[in-house]
Amino acid sequence: MENAQEPRWLDDEEDQAWIALVSVLMRLPAALDSQLQRDAGVSHFEYQVMAGLSLAPERTLRMSELAAFVEGSLPRLSQVVGRLEKRGWVHRSPDPTDGRYTVATLSDEGYDRVAAAAPGHVETVRASVFDALTRAQVRQLTAIGRRIVGAIDPDHPLVTGTVDRLRPKK
Repeated sequence: MENAQEPRWLDDEEDQAWIALVSVLMRLPAALDSQLQRDAGVSHFEYQVMAGLSLAPERTLRMSELAAFVEGSLPRLSQVVGRLEKRGWVHRSPDPTDGRYTVATLSDEGYDRVAAAAPGHVETVRASVFDALTRAQVRQLTAIGRRIVGAIDPDHPLVTGTVDRLRPKK
């Protein structure tokens, strides 16, 4: 019987970095959700969906493009867009250029909602992340984020240099 290979345990420095990263991953989404729920009545994911649409030409994107932008699965996006439709903030329709696809469009009311939420959201992002960092640390954070994403998904646009395909076309 073969001996199982010993795990590559984290050293003390790596352990501290891991604990810090996990703390950010757990606390930042909760802080963003809390602020957006309190101030705008939307979750962070709902805000990202509406923000993505607000940047797109005619405030419309194919659902697959929107899913890539918000880093979400199509089933999750479909559920969220369904909730936003019930509020009158988004509507779906067949893609006029290719009926095999569905597009989501941000309504005027949805645009007003996301525009009103944006100042509080960006202030929370700034206070929670950027105010605590120097310019050099912001550049390091960008590089670190890209390297971690690359280890998880080497084909991700942040890694391949095609990050602009994630951003809705203006």
